[in-house]
Amino acid sequence: MSYAVIKTGGKQYRVQEGDKIDVEKLAVDVDDDIRFVEILLVNDGTATKVGTPFVDGATVTAKVVDQFRGKKGVAFKFKRRKGYHKTKGFRRSLTKLEITGIAG
Repeated sequence: MSYAVIKTGGKQYRVQEGDKIDVEKLAVDVDDDIRFVEILLVNDGTATKVGTPFVDGATVTAKVVDQFRGKKGVAFKFKRRKGYHKTKGFRRSLTKLEITGIAG
């Protein structure tokens, strides 16, 4: 089974065809197709190609399934013995992708 390691949103993801992954928000519409060209590694089942830094000619295509916001997170700061504490909540904007093809 072939797989690839792609880079998007400052993070790296190991993907196979048919996988559904959540990545940092991409500026695309739902049901659009997107092509990734920053491929760090490709394995076709027999051989592995590692890029320096990217594999030439390799692409991964995906279909946008959904645009949504993730679950709540909390950033909590404090300084001991000073009576200082601060709580800040956040929700990340995410894009759900379904990997449709790996070429390279």
